[in-house]
Parts: sequence; structure tokens; C-alpha cells
Amino acid sequence: MEPRFIVSAADARGMLRPDKPLFAVCGKSNVGKSSFINMLAANGKLARTSAEPGRTRLINYFDFGDFLLADLPGYGFARVSKAEKDKWAVLLDAFFAHGGAVHVFALADIRHEPTADDKLMVGYLYRTQTPFTVIATKADKLGKTRIKDAARRVAAALGTGEGNVIPVSALTRRGREEVLARIAQVCAQCGLPAEGEREE
Repeated sequence: MEPRFIVSAADARGMLRPDKPLFAVCGKSNVGKSSFINMLAANGKLARTSAEPGRTRLINYFDFGDFLLADLPGYGFARVSKAEKDKWAVLLDAFFAHGGAVHVFALADIRHEPTADDKLMVGYLYRTQTPFTVIATKADKLGKTRIKDAARRVAAALGTGEGNVIPVSALTRRGREEVLARIAQVCAQCGLPAEGEREE
């Protein structure tokens, strides 16, 4: 099926408890979450992108057929008021307390040292024993020979294995097949049949 937007949630009452695997996408504002989702969907208009950070203020759910994807509000945007930041923090806490996310894609800009907020987010995932993969975005901004070293630095800064960091580019679609393979692996662990094994 063609991936599609389902619904937005502003609080725990609007959050979904789907009967299929739920993946979540998190990261700081302007790290490229919407572009990442659009790349996975092969649809540049599925998730709305904005030049202004901090635009996503709700949890947006998308149906990809075999799984759902939840786009979480971006964190770490300085120009957002403290009250708004607190509201987002409550929403994120409620999402993870709500349960159901089988895997999280934690996005970080491959060009820079992960921020304190990035480290807090990954630390939270470790503490809650939430499986995750680090997505190192904007890989097209680096020369090809620099990408591996940059991904290694991101892994070290976030305390995860190098194999748990996938460099991606929404522009060139680098990393798309690796991410889809990770999704298929997680779905298989959830008991879904692999591609080609489903009944027609």
C-alpha cells in the first residue's frame, strides 16, 4: 500500500495502540525527521518539511502497511518558549510510557558532535531498554571518504556500536535500503512474515 498519514496526537488520549509494529522517529529540531520519513516512503510530500525548526509540535502517525511510524516532536529548539518545551517533554514522556513502540530511529546530524539533547534522548532509550538505531542524517553534506569516520564519531559520542549507526541522505537516498532492512528485521522479530512469504 502507499504510505499515508493517519492522525496527529496532542496528548496521551490521542495516541494509538496499533495491532502492527510501531516505529518512532525522534531527533532535534531541523535534523531532518520529515525528510527521513519522506525518503522511506519514496514520497517527498508525505511528511511536511519546514525551513523553520520546531514546526512539528504533535505526534504524527503514518501507516506504511506492515508497520506504523510515529514522528515525534523535535527537541532542543532555542527559540521555543520554556512552557512549550515543557509541553513537548510531557508529550514525549507520555508516548514512551504509553508503550507499543518496538523500535526507535534516533536522528543526529552526521556533520556535528551529537548535542546534549541527543545524548539525553539516547540515554533515555538505554534506561528504558527501548531498542533503537541511530540515523546519521545529511550524509550528502560530507565527502564520501569522510562518512565512515563521521559515523564512527557519532557512535562513540552516543555510546553505541558503529554498526548501530546508519548514515543516510534524503537527497541521494543513501541508507534507505539499510533502514528498510532494519525495519523488516524488527517486523520479523514481531512475528510478521518476511516479504515474499505473505499470502496473496
